[in-house]
Amino acid sequence: MRRKIVYLLPVLIVIAGFAAMRFLSSFKTAPEKKKPEPVVKIVETRIVELEDVPAEIVAYGRLASSQPVILYSEVVGTLQRGDLNFRPGQSFKKGNLLLKIDTRQITLDINTAKSDLLTALASVLPEIKIDFPEEFPVWQDYFNSCRFDKKIPDLPAAANQKIKLYLSRFNVYKIYFTIRDLEILYEKHFFYAPFKGSIVSADLRVGSNARTGTRLGEIINLENLEAEMPVPAEDIRWIDRTKPVNLTSSEISGNWTGTIRRIGKTIDTRTQTVQIYIEVDQSEDENLYDGVFLKATIFGLNIPKAFVVPREALYEQQFVYLLEDDKLSLRPVQIARRQPDYVIVNGGLNDGDLLVVEMLQGVIPGMLARQKQQTSEDKN
Repeated sequence: MRRKIVYLLPVLIVIAGFAAMRFLSSFKTAPEKKKPEPVVKIVETRIVELEDVPAEIVAYGRLASSQPVILYSEVVGTLQRGDLNFRPGQSFKKGNLLLKIDTRQITLDINTAKSDLLTALASVLPEIKIDFPEEFPVWQDYFNSCRFDKKIPDLPAAANQKIKLYLSRFNVYKIYFTIRDLEILYEKHFFYAPFKGSIVSADLRVGSNARTGTRLGEIINLENLEAEMPVPAEDIRWIDRTKPVNLTSSEISGNWTGTIRRIGKTIDTRTQTVQIYIEVDQSEDENLYDGVFLKATIFGLNIPKAFVVPREALYEQQFVYLLEDDKLSLRPVQIARRQPDYVIVNGGLNDGDLLVVEMLQGVIPGMLARQKQQTSEDKN
């Protein structure tokens, strides 16, 4: 009996302790469960103000002279120095004598022809004096005005057919036009600069013998510089030729203004681009070089009632988030034009809307949100 009591006693103690614990726990109250606080997203916004937004086209290309000129000799003779040293890189002004070719032989030919003309006039003047005394002073004055050191003056018009017959019989007309032809040939011995520019190449040096068709060198016009730039074919419709073009270069410092002069009519099938030609407006103190690489910012046609949206604020290429009643709202928009850093929206937004202009992650429409407090610098 005593052995049974020894075995049952621990069991009874355990049962009594368990019962006491249940009894005491019935007096303990359960703690209240805390409700999770709603998550509020802090977002950066911008107030939508619809206005006319100009389309902006960016293009790249090299600057080149719109008027390169290659000099060829049309006469034979020894090359002589002009007003400056004919060397590559040499700048010149309009009207400077670049080169000349020995004129001694052509001068003698002209004077010989003038001598023949004077001889012919001396033979015809007595005939005119006898038959047409009233016309004699005109031809006498012309005879006196013919000089060997000046250009031949214009031949007076014949008063009647008989005077013309006299002039033809003594070869006055033939000799006169021969002199005119020689004077034109004489002018081809001189190479005057038709514009302000620079010498690109000099194929012959002073003292060399020039022949007909010999290339003497190449010059470029620095007054009319233009850049040829490819523009995507889809952007051509946005170009406004009346607006100036802003030009910059990473190679030299400066900012220039250009004007669109021509737009090509052919699309490059490889790149789907169209060539446009921009003339650079430059003053004399600005230093632009032929061949410099330029970036052109072309301000095109205005898009009415539009707003600029950053690329990072666009979702699935057609949606934006708005802040409405302290909640995020997803709205589809109509995009008029896409730029590298932003898009121009002309549908789906209203004046006064709060547009979220930052990239959001892990959000859904209807999520609570609050506008980020902007500093004065952010607002600017």
